[in-house]
Amino acid sequence: MENQNPAISITENVLHFKAQGHGAKGDNVYEFHLEFLDLVKPEPVYKLTQRQVNITVQKKVNQWWERLTKQEKRPLFLAPDFDRWLDESDAEMELRAKEEERLNKLRIESQGSPETLISLKKGYLFMYNLVQFLGFSWMFVNMTVRFFILGKESFYDTFHTMADMMYFCQMLAVVETINAAIGVTKSPVIPSVLQLFGRNFILFIIFGTMEEMQNKAVVFFVFYIWSTIEIFRYPFYMLSCIDMDWKVLTWLRYTVWIPLYPLGCLAEAVSVIQSIPVFNETGRFSFTLPYPVKIKVRFSFFLQVYLIILFLGLYINFRHLYKQRRRRYGQRKKKTH
Repeated sequence: MENQNPAISITENVLHFKAQGHGAKGDNVYEFHLEFLDLVKPEPVYKLTQRQVNITVQKKVNQWWERLTKQEKRPLFLAPDFDRWLDESDAEMELRAKEEERLNKLRIESQGSPETLISLKKGYLFMYNLVQFLGFSWMFVNMTVRFFILGKESFYDTFHTMADMMYFCQMLAVVETINAAIGVTKSPVIPSVLQLFGRNFILFIIFGTMEEMQNKAVVFFVFYIWSTIEIFRYPFYMLSCIDMDWKVLTWLRYTVWIPLYPLGCLAEAVSVIQSIPVFNETGRFSFTLPYPVKIKVRFSFFLQVYLIILFLGLYINFRHLYKQRRRRYGQRKKKTH
């Protein structure tokens, strides 16, 4: 269809389009009206080509919408362009209706500008992800350089050279779980809690309380895999905070976990298995039940239970990350068929 002098305007949040064009059925007048779900700027920008009219409409407030139009049922002539589609999982999850309702109430009750609150939230998340990225990058580069210089000898003093930074990053990761719990981010709470608990259990209990474990080579592999995962995850979140999408980084963020999460789980399991005889020998954290039972409960029993929980947590996180990857790339695959 060849478009001629289209009339495009926005009044009372409704887009009006009317144009005369020559198509397969000759000259016709084409028109439609779209009432948007939320407020938009009343100055549409359009670009006219021989085959189509590209119209750009900007939201008044930069936020995710549950749908495009005010009416729940999608107009028959309206269809998404999946090549340009961005869902909220670019910053990790699909927008939920309850969360949107809560944010709307906060905007109404707040005396400040919604744009200001959103900017502060993005700035806070950007700085958090930046600090974590710098911390894990420092450990990743340090361990890599030491390995190339010292070889296998670098394995055995990894804890003494990296522990302080790893303690800092893992204690700071508590903020990530709090953000998910109070709705600052859309990440689900359970996978976040499982990862935080699992890593901190290995770091603070298995490695931190037992000097015999701190000189083992498994510490290097646990720390190295954790750092490798995070040097792709945190910069992805950083760019999401400023609405940037670097395709290579996005692909790595949604792909590297496939080999690294099972490897990390295996390394953590090895560290737990190696610690069992150490805890049995030292009696650390073991206790005896009071009279009349008087049965000694070894901490190694809880470690064996933890091994089961460890692989259960791997399954939960793996399923969560797989769903995210399918949401990100699955739609494009459907488009090609």
